[in-house]
Amino acid sequence: MSEVAMLQLIGLGVVGTGVAILLFIQSRFPRVIGFVMIVLGLFSLVALSVPQMASLPPVEEKFDVASIKTANDMAVIGQKIFFSKGQCALCHSIGPSEAARCPDLKGIGAKLSREFMYESLTQPQAYIYLDYRHEGVPKEYPARMPYINKNPIGLTKNEILSVIAFLQQMSGEPITVSPSEIEVPGGAPAAVPAAPAVPGKTPVTDKAKQKNMKADAGLVAMVHGQ
Repeated sequence: MSEVAMLQLIGLGVVGTGVAILLFIQSRFPRVIGFVMIVLGLFSLVALSVPQMASLPPVEEKFDVASIKTANDMAVIGQKIFFSKGQCALCHSIGPSEAARCPDLKGIGAKLSREFMYESLTQPQAYIYLDYRHEGVPKEYPARMPYINKNPIGLTKNEILSVIAFLQQMSGEPITVSPSEIEVPGGAPAAVPAAPAVPGKTPVTDKAKQKNMKADAGLVAMVHGQ
């Protein structure tokens, strides 16, 4: 016998006992108790008649690095993560939805840069809304967005980049995340794109930095007469 069936039998027993009290006992106090037993028993029977749904943890998505050849491959994986491990769809929607508790992400890839989206996912408290509509210290409204790269969600950098690729593709924008940024487990870290060169300025190399540090040290020694 299942647990639900056993509870239903207990509920029927409570209702039957309450009915018996009302039929065969004339004292007021026991009759009140009998009435309460009938109400509680019927309430439990109705509650147990609702189909029970087991709450299971989200299916863990495996990030197959070897299968990624193009940015579209990353977007496909990012879509799966968005609706499963990332738990993004629990609060956000893609398109208008009355059930969504957080902003609609439709077209978000056209509104925000990939750098801003990455920061919003990994450092949601970087920008805090301050309410200046009253006197005194402004009231802070911290972001409700969780740290997507920490527990309990804990997306890896590869998974976060894939989600960004999906958001950009879903918005009809070119995907600016490249498969070359994927970090292979056990491999060398992905190369960090070099900062764009500024016309008229020469990039400062490590050797140049060391030379400048030695020159600064010599200048300090001259000032102190050493």
